[in-house]
This record gives sequence, structure tokens and C-alpha cells, in this order.
Amino acid sequence: KRDIMQNIVTILESVQLKWELFQSWTDFSRLHLSNKLAIFGIGYNTRWKEDIRYHYAEISSQVPLGKRLREYFNSEKPEGRIIMTRVQKMNWKNVYYKFLEITISEARCLELHMEIDWIPIAHSKPTGGNVVQYLLPGGIPKSPGLYAIGYEECIERPPSPHMERRSLDAGKEGRIDLETLSAQASLQVEIEPTRIIYCYLGIAEVRTLQQCLFLHFQANTKTFSKDWVGINGFLSQNCIVDPGVSPKSIYIKFVEVERDFLSAGSLVECLEKAIGYPLKFNN
Repeated sequence: KRDIMQNIVTILESVQLKWELFQSWTDFSRLHLSNKLAIFGIGYNTRWKEDIRYHYAEISSQVPLGKRLREYFNSEKPEGRIIMTRVQKMNWKNVYYKFLEITISEARCLELHMEIDWIPIAHSKPTGGNVVQYLLPGGIPKSPGLYAIGYEECIERPPSPHMERRSLDAGKEGRIDLETLSAQASLQVEIEPTRIIYCYLGIAEVRTLQQCLFLHFQANTKTFSKDWVGINGFLSQNCIVDPGVSPKSIYIKFVEVERDFLSAGSLVECLEKAIGYPLKFNN
């Protein structure tokens, strides 16, 4: 949960919103806050330090922003009680809020990023020499929605000085057997945990999620739409492998979204802000 909140704070900071001072209950009866969905943050400062720090951040994707914020400024609600107590006890001086309005599709896009796990795509053994085929999993919905394609990046770190020192010392002392040496050698290259890089966000609006993913992974090159040239070229190139070499590991994730909502918002930019880098194959 802490990671998700940090992610939301990063998004709020990246769009450079101004903090608004919470002054009275009427702030939240204003029409412009009433029924919007939004990413919002609650902040505070103290008498000793003017800088505003985050107390909390959330994506209000199910409950309208106005209703959700009122819970943070109502002393009868658990969220509000914490804030009121800190102001009364002079732990805090002022309380602030900031928000970014989002569409339903953008809320689902952020859910896709933060809450939905990647699914690895299996591949066949090479056929016809050096070509493998992707094997899509079952259970991909026959409905509209959003999907992402990513690939695994494995970063090798140089050996740590501590490891080198130990193997040198052990070698000098001459009290080391071959088994220990080989164990240390295998530790010389420390592999970072797997990181999956997003490279494409797809919107299954005209076709279903199942149809779109099939056309990316199992169709021939003639079915490329103009928007898909980059991603499909990458996926088909990844199927051509040298003997004994595995293709890059590819992953997908998807979320169902009602068709009517898919055309609203700036979905690619929304995801790029959330992940912090551009999507390689979205033009």
C-alpha cells in the first residue's frame, strides 16, 4: 500500500499542481468538486517548517472526489479525526489539498499499472530452424478494455568490492577449496530483480482484448494496422532466435473497460506519467 501511495504522489508531483489551503466546509460543497473522479493528495505544514508535506494520496476512482475529500475533513470520520486531532494539538499548522481530475478510462489505466500483475507469454520450441511462436494464455476477455505489453530487462551489476576482497583474502590464505571458489564465482555477477519495461499501451475499442492480443502475437505481418507497425515488428523480430538463445521474455496485462469510456482522456500520457518513461511503440 505504501508503494501505491508513493506512486500516486509521484504522479501528482509530475503534473505540478498547486496546493490549496483548506479553509472551510464550503470548499467541498462547491459544484466543481462534487462528482469528478480524481487523483488527490492531502498535505500539511507546521509552525516550524513551512514546506508542505504529504499526509496521504489516493486515486478516487469509485467515489466522487467531493465526497471522498469531505471524509478527510469531517471529524466524525476516522480519516478526518486524525487530521483534526493533529491540528488541535498543534502538531500541524495548516492542512492543504490538491487534485487532478481524471476520466474513468484514466482511472482504469492507473489500476492496470498499479494493481494488475503481468502475465508471462510462453513460446514454442524453434520451428523451421530459428523461429519460435508465442503461446497466448487462455482466459483473455472477449470484451473491450486496455492492455499493456512489456518485456523483461535484466541488469547485471558489477561485483561488489566486498565480494572481491573476500575472494582475494581467501585465496591468499590458501585455505579455500574448489567448491567455495566456484560458489564465490557464481556470486561475482549479482543479478538485479526482474524489471518489466512497458513498451506499448493498447486500447481495445473496435476489437475485443482477445482479438487485439491475438493480432499482435499470432497474426502474420499483413494484418498490421498503421499504429501497430512498431510493436508488431518488435514482437515478430523477437521470435527469430539464434541457436541456443531464448527470445526476450514478453509479458501482458489487461483490464476490461466499458467501450463508451475508452475514447475519453489521454491514456498514453497518463500511463507515461505513472511509469516515468515514454512508451517505445506508442506513436
